[in-house]
Amino acid sequence: MRKKSALPTRQCLCCGLPFTWRKKWERDWAQVKYCSERCRRAGAKPPK
Repeated sequence: MRKKSALPTRQCLCCGLPFTWRKKWERDWAQVKYCSERCRRAGAKPPK
């Protein structure tokens, strides 16, 4: 098992907050752009 600090992170295109890799995103991590369903629905906006 890996430490949480060793997992890859990205910045959300909507809110600009960093988010960490999740097991459910294992197969399509390359396509994940948003940290949550709420941000995905809102779409890409420049972070404040």
